[in-house]
Amino acid sequence: MSDQNGNGGGPEPEPIRFFGTTWVDHDNGYGLRRAGVAIGALAAAVAACFVLRFAYEGLQIADTGSFVTVLVVVMFAVCSAMAFRKTWEGFSARPTDPERERSLQGLKAIGFVGSLLAYAFRALQEAPGETLHRKEYEEALKRWERRKGNPATRKRPKRK
Repeated sequence: MSDQNGNGGGPEPEPIRFFGTTWVDHDNGYGLRRAGVAIGALAAAVAACFVLRFAYEGLQIADTGSFVTVLVVVMFAVCSAMAFRKTWEGFSARPTDPERERSLQGLKAIGFVGSLLAYAFRALQEAPGETLHRKEYEEALKRWERRKGNPATRKRPKRK
């Protein structure tokens, strides 16, 4: 029995959002998908900046004062920078503390522009998360090959 990759029922690659398993062999429009994801994420980031601009203008119209305006601008800038970093790190390593990641979801939601930019810039390099998925998939293939090896060549424990 052979699966789609011809590895005889071995481990399956984990699909990546917008790419499925095309990242394995870079086939079925992989390059176009990367370009589309990069352009789409950049367009979404630009649209998000326009929304934030309207919010800023709303603060100006409401005459909330310079302190509140500066506070809101700094909050979005800091949250976007942190969201960019956490999103970028998430493409190359699994989180070591899932509880901490859950607590940072609010920060990532506020800094959504940073997350969108990280996604767009990573798509210019590779499918976002491809390095991590490829490493895990190749390790799983190696483990599977070792388990599947020729039973006649395996060392057997000596009988006493």
